[in-house]
Amino acid sequence: MVGNRPQFIKSGPVSAALRDRGIDEVALHTGQHWDAEMSAVFYDELGLPEPAYRLDLRTADPEAMLGPIRGAVAETRPDWVLVYGDTNSTLAGAEASVDVQVAHVEAGLRSGDLSMPEERNRIAVDRIAQLLLPPDERSAATLRAEGVPGRIEVVGDVMADVCFHFAPIARERSGILQRLGLVPGEYVVTTIHREANVQPERLARIADGLGRIDRPVVFPAHPRTRAGLPELAPNIRLVDPLGYLDMAALSSQARVIVTDSGGLQKEAYWYRVPCVTARPSTEWVDTVELGANVLVDDDPDALVEAVRGAHLPAGLPPLYGDGHASERVASVLTG
Repeated sequence: MVGNRPQFIKSGPVSAALRDRGIDEVALHTGQHWDAEMSAVFYDELGLPEPAYRLDLRTADPEAMLGPIRGAVAETRPDWVLVYGDTNSTLAGAEASVDVQVAHVEAGLRSGDLSMPEERNRIAVDRIAQLLLPPDERSAATLRAEGVPGRIEVVGDVMADVCFHFAPIARERSGILQRLGLVPGEYVVTTIHREANVQPERLARIADGLGRIDRPVVFPAHPRTRAGLPELAPNIRLVDPLGYLDMAALSSQARVIVTDSGGLQKEAYWYRVPCVTARPSTEWVDTVELGANVLVDDDPDALVEAVRGAHLPAGLPPLYGDGHASERVASVLTG
């Protein structure tokens, strides 16, 4: 069950692993992200199966999703409902799956910030799910400490499966740097989309910091971010949302990534690109503890300084998986 851009990406390798094991998958797309740039392009590039249920709800309201999802679950009666991540589609999928077992991919992640809807969704879904599939032992320990009733199986991060496979392909096939006139290692990529950060005052402070960076800043803008942006400095180049291959090519060759995306924080680590996170907290705390990621909240001065001094420490260990998490997910579901 998917609804937005990160979930489309995560579901790709899992769908392939399920097919390899001869498991029938009935895909459901809630329509939380529905336009071509935020949805269809990922189905095309990642070879995702066409959803059996395309609800086309065009809303992030979990209450609006419950009825249609319940109907689809009742009609198909699956052995498992598989939900990904921490979005409102994740929550609605778990809450709607009455009398059907729920498995949660990316279980156990916590930022400690209950003001974030995503944090509340994570906690709620982990209390519902019968099978919890955390990416690492830290997340598993969090689940055990919270006393969740479901079974816990550490599988790694399915997003790593996508990243390790597609990043080299993206750099070979994508012409995004040529189209934008960019030199590898000489520009900054930024994505800002979280609900808190698109509020006018916070977004203006983040944009102020980005505008003072002494390098080109490429800003693929989510529709709701674009709607709230102030006038931007000349160094910031606003572009439409990108497909996975273009975004992977762009991000993996950047000097620094500035983001509020959880997924891009991890990808930055895998790409070995320094990350600056425009949030007060993160669920991917290992990246911060290791010095590969700096939290700056919405402080423009801190953002500028973090980008200026961004570097990666030597000897960074592997984090969040080995590229085979999807195979483990399929194995656990059939075990």
